[in-house]
Amino acid sequence: MSSQDNAAVQENTGKTGDKVFKFFAYAAGILILVALAAVALFLLFRAWPLIGGDQSANAATVESFTGGKAHSFWQYVGPLVFGTVLVAALALIIAFFIAVGIALFISHYAPKKLAVVLSSVVDLLAAIPSVIYGLWGGLILVPAIGPFWNWVATYLGWIPIFKGPAASPARTVATVSVVLAVMILPIITSVSRDIFQQAPRLQQEAALALGATKWEMIKLAVIPFGKSGIVSASMLGLGRALGETMAVLMILSPGLTYSVRLLQASQSQTIAANIAAQYPEANDLGVSTLIGTGLVLFIITFLVNFIARKITEKASV
Repeated sequence: MSSQDNAAVQENTGKTGDKVFKFFAYAAGILILVALAAVALFLLFRAWPLIGGDQSANAATVESFTGGKAHSFWQYVGPLVFGTVLVAALALIIAFFIAVGIALFISHYAPKKLAVVLSSVVDLLAAIPSVIYGLWGGLILVPAIGPFWNWVATYLGWIPIFKGPAASPARTVATVSVVLAVMILPIITSVSRDIFQQAPRLQQEAALALGATKWEMIKLAVIPFGKSGIVSASMLGLGRALGETMAVLMILSPGLTYSVRLLQASQSQTIAANIAAQYPEANDLGVSTLIGTGLVLFIITFLVNFIARKITEKASV
């Protein structure tokens, strides 16, 4: 066989490989859309008795869930949405700066051997099940953090969110937010670390050659490069915090109010934890009501990811 024939065979083989890869890539992308649509349709179908059914029966179900505090679905789900967003946002605020600092330390400051160890620890923390965090939070953190919350209520109680008295035991939004921050910290750290390590080496060396300090080099060459990645990592962490169930269920003393008093118990509840708590004793209509709240959480998560995508696109420009 001549060299021209060999080249033709290789070209045809390459084209066939490209077609196969393109087919599987398209199939994977379509599969994601199909799975997302299937979840949305399932939630909508199972929640339909809540939407198009007997509204008086729906009101009775909501009243049974809330002890008469709410009389309609939106009165029921409103405080749950507020509690979900509040807890997740606080967790993200606590975790974000710590996670970025750890990522920068691993990628640019730590000795190589220490960086390897820290990277392994971060990846291990990301793999710990949420129920373990819930046990740690309920058995260890709740008793230990009580005196600190008392100090905060005493000296910072003039700020509405820290108004006392601090609950004892500290099964509050503040404590749950700390636990969720620890949970999402490894996710944000891991993604941010990988992004920082990919920052262009030439730009970093150029900044140092022009007289920049190491921090100035990071501020000028590393952080701008990783801005979109940091946003994506934060949204991944926020998504986990929004949907977290077991840790919240095991720690938080639930309430159904629009309260920002972080140190007081029985103020807020999240959608996911509420579903887990109410589901075992719910009848068919009660299950539809809970799935309706799950549909609301699904929409919130979708909107968060959509907004994050837009922010990422602007950050990468």
